[in-house]
Amino acid sequence: MTLADRHDRFAALHGSGCFVIPNPWDIGSARMMAGLGARALATSSSAQAFTLGRPDMGSLSRDEALTHAQDILAATPLPVSGDLENGFADDPDGVAETVRLAGEVGLSGCGIEDTRMVAGTPSYQFDLALERIRAAVAAARALGRPFVLVARADGVLNGAYDLAEGIRRLQAFEAAGADCLYLPVPPGRAELAQVLAAVSAPVNALAAGPLRDLSLADLAAMGVRRISTGGQIARVTHAAIRDCLTGMLEAGSFEPLKNAAAGDEIDILLNGGMADARGD
Repeated sequence: MTLADRHDRFAALHGSGCFVIPNPWDIGSARMMAGLGARALATSSSAQAFTLGRPDMGSLSRDEALTHAQDILAATPLPVSGDLENGFADDPDGVAETVRLAGEVGLSGCGIEDTRMVAGTPSYQFDLALERIRAAVAAARALGRPFVLVARADGVLNGAYDLAEGIRRLQAFEAAGADCLYLPVPPGRAELAQVLAAVSAPVNALAAGPLRDLSLADLAAMGVRRISTGGQIARVTHAAIRDCLTGMLEAGSFEPLKNAAAGDEIDILLNGGMADARGD
């Protein structure tokens, strides 16, 4: 499958229905997700940061994020979207350059947050946030091929503003031409319904917080177009490390190791996830 095929497939996924876009953190997790039937993948800034022994929120450089995205792209035949945080720039031109580079490395889309990576002032003011998305959209269109630009309003998540302001921003981002809209973790189903009713562009929902109590069918029925997992799957693996080591080092029990997947099963998934990438 060519990169052009991946881009076309990714854009088509946003045209109708609802799909899960899981977030791998390395080549192996990407291939397992592909082998299990994922139709597209997205990088996760938090999951990548964890692999480097760093916290989330601003600990990655643009070069690190794009190099990681290239690794995920090379691992499977699936389209990949990049979690590019705030575009690794405050100014619109810098965000546009990040989007251009994302297209250059072969990503089929990317997300741009309205979050400043500075303590105490977590979100850009409305006008600057909008200008940044306008610049990102222009850079995406200049690629001359399908590229799903996701505009994110993260202030509800980080406590910078309320739901009404988040919706106001999503509406402005949609008017600016964003292909997909994302307000991470609204407080619950009713708040997510408000987001969906306020915009017409495809909406991404994060399977975190109270939304984990909803099923794929529930979210699809509400009108969600895609469901991402962010760092959640990576955190499940970290919980497994914690539980295994706590059992062994504090209780002297190896019982948690009985939950391990068989090596043969993992091999099958890894091979299945890379088959088309090899040209098989």
